Amino acid sequence: MSGGELAGASAIVTGAGRSLGRAYALALAAAGAAVVVNDVDAASAADTVAEIERAGGRATAVVAPVGPSETADALVSAALAHFGRLDVLVANAGVLRDRVLWKMGDDDFDAVVATHLRGSFTCGRAAAAAMRAQGEGGRIILIGSPAGQFGSFGQSNYSAVKAGLVAMARTWSLELARDRITANAVIPTALSPMTATIPAYAELYERYTAGEPVPAEYRRDHALGSPEDVAPLIVWLASAAADGVTGQAIGIGGDRLTLYAHPDEAAVALRDGGWDAAGIGEAWERELSAHAQRSGPKQPLG
Repeated sequence: MSGGELAGASAIVTGAGRSLGRAYALALAAAGAAVVVNDVDAASAADTVAEIERAGGRATAVVAPVGPSETADALVSAALAHFGRLDVLVANAGVLRDRVLWKMGDDDFDAVVATHLRGSFTCGRAAAAAMRAQGEGGRIILIGSPAGQFGSFGQSNYSAVKAGLVAMARTWSLELARDRITANAVIPTALSPMTATIPAYAELYERYTAGEPVPAEYRRDHALGSPEDVAPLIVWLASAAADGVTGQAIGIGGDRLTLYAHPDEAAVALRDGGWDAAGIGEAWERELSAHAQRSGPKQPLG
């Protein structure tokens, strides 16, 4: 997408100082939106703002960790004060604290929940209030992960919050429909510092950062490319072209675009009068086991 789809609009992008968040902010600005750039690193946020401004766009930075309501309120206030309105929220900020279950401490779990889940909730709540007050609709885009769709070894915290974000987007799509505010989850896959922590992709990431092109097999089969490959989906969901799209989980990466299924009943067994343990075991073998779903993605994506 290019040029003017979002002219006159205002967007917030959290975690926009580098990698995917930076790509989202730059793409929204290129499409005409003014952008509130959020990050915990002041220099990174300033660099993203400067790049937007060099290209003729408008941007301002809010340096603060997402999670607290005060940060969410400050982001919305910045959009209204600098740009006069708020049309789009991209809740992207996140952290990793990977440990297997028996080694994961409370702090590891809480840090990921506070940033991803609470941060998206507080920002979404503040953004929805502003959009409802404007009365002109809006877009809320939450950032999920394949880990939230399939599970991921060593990521109890991350997988749980990413699954929760998809459920939250679906819930908001119901609650905000009357206000013409859409809520969707994007499931991005890209070569990024987070991807570099996955052993299967460490060497590929090093070659990518050295300037080598991503091989076609990784772009198609693993849905891996650059952060810029993901950004067009953010722009499309933010645009008028996606007016009727809400409550969806849409994946993108490399050459691959994916619509994820909603959780549904895979199989049902009925027994008059209810169940006992033996009957459940019989029904499992006879009717249900063939429909059991495996854990883990087809490819080792984080």
